[in-house]
Amino acid sequence: MGFFSKTLRPSRLRKDIERPFVDLNKLANPDIIYSVLIWLAFTVLSIAVLGYDSLKQAHYGQLAAMAVVVVLICLSIAFHISQYQKRLLKNRARQIGMVALFVSLLICAKVLVSVTGKIYWATGAASAVAIVLVITYNQRFATVMSVFYCFLAFFATGRLTNFGVLLTMISAAFPYCFFLKEIRTRMKLLEVSLISALAVLLMSASMEFIAAPWWSFTILEVAGANAAITILVGVLMQGLLPILEKVFQIATSMTLLDYSDANQPLLRRLAIEAPGTFSHSLLIGSIAEAAAEAIGRNGLLCRVGSYYHDIGKINKSGYFVENQLGSISWHKELSPAMSQLIISGHVKDGIELAKEYGLPAVLRQFIEMHHGTTLVEYFYNEALKQYEQNPQDVPPPSEGDFRYPGPKPRTKEAAIVMLADTVESAARSLSEATPTKIEAVIHNMAMKRLQDGQFDECDLTLKELSLIEASMSKTLSAHYHGRIAYPQPPDMPAIEA
Repeated sequence: MGFFSKTLRPSRLRKDIERPFVDLNKLANPDIIYSVLIWLAFTVLSIAVLGYDSLKQAHYGQLAAMAVVVVLICLSIAFHISQYQKRLLKNRARQIGMVALFVSLLICAKVLVSVTGKIYWATGAASAVAIVLVITYNQRFATVMSVFYCFLAFFATGRLTNFGVLLTMISAAFPYCFFLKEIRTRMKLLEVSLISALAVLLMSASMEFIAAPWWSFTILEVAGANAAITILVGVLMQGLLPILEKVFQIATSMTLLDYSDANQPLLRRLAIEAPGTFSHSLLIGSIAEAAAEAIGRNGLLCRVGSYYHDIGKINKSGYFVENQLGSISWHKELSPAMSQLIISGHVKDGIELAKEYGLPAVLRQFIEMHHGTTLVEYFYNEALKQYEQNPQDVPPPSEGDFRYPGPKPRTKEAAIVMLADTVESAARSLSEATPTKIEAVIHNMAMKRLQDGQFDECDLTLKELSLIEASMSKTLSAHYHGRIAYPQPPDMPAIEA
């Protein structure tokens, strides 16, 4: 009775009755509508490709059965994306790219298998899908989506009674999903291709032997062809990496390493025209990389993004304190409002420079998000002081006029760089940077950004924030470690402080 009294209260029953079974507002969302239309297009195209032979031979019952299976597989794909890759629903270009990838490779597998009668073309297509997905998304998503593709490609081969074909395709895809987390060297993709080829060789030979339990040259021929096509696909995808990065707007670890080179034109300009900002960016990079790795995120992306996050300061480098060699500030003759415009303008200037130099979109996010919508506190407080000293018939300064334009960080990497930028500047202003003071400053700045809502759009948890704080405290404390003063020779004149 107690259980029912707690769970079946009249008020709760009333709310459950009044709550609609389907939220119409969510269904009216343009992202949902476009996603459904793209899914319908993908389903129709898949049925057209896989059921072409049945339609040509007027086997309409077989076509209907094929359509049911394809719809169920496509529904499974849709549900998986809606549960585990929700951001894909808001990115129509990515959705269209994935549909184009699946359909084009299904057509290739269907046509090549039909023309040549060789199954290894389907194995190669499965390898290509796995490579693209693991580079573009993450390992878990790539693994599941590769399995879905393998099921579709299995029907494209027309060998529905040969279950070994499906297992061979899956054995080709899985090594890429498991071992190709990032590509930092030019040999990485080839090494994983060899692992995949070995798995395919063993799986294909074993399944052929099970089907016909005696060793023959045919078993080795089939298994060898499947392994060879897997290696060939890896070699081809190595050359197509730049095109994949352009189409899916991503940057592999190998590309990020190229952009981390200090001889990159934009970094070279930053080092020459804003040397203080360049030094600051290098330190931010080491802080952010360690913090990202502490929570299992992309540390290399954080480091390289940190190098470029302040490139907008190149245009007006003298207005930023780290580049001011003298004690006189360039803001002394300016109003707080004008100073705020110059300071916040480095975000817009940075985005324009990034586009001019062709910086990848994955790095441009750090430029536009590293301040979010935070308040330019110093000049806001200066404006308040001036207003209080000389009140006029105008409203007091508004916080909204002294905030950065945003957007807020939308990825955890962008949030880490934002916090690293903040805590490094705060720690640099400490008169005595002891580990205890550094830890207190980092915690206070993290809580300040959290309460200001800067982390609302990046799904950063409190546990992750705690790990980030600990990592940043360790890195900054190591940077500001104490030093022993060098002994001064007795015949050397004293140096005045």
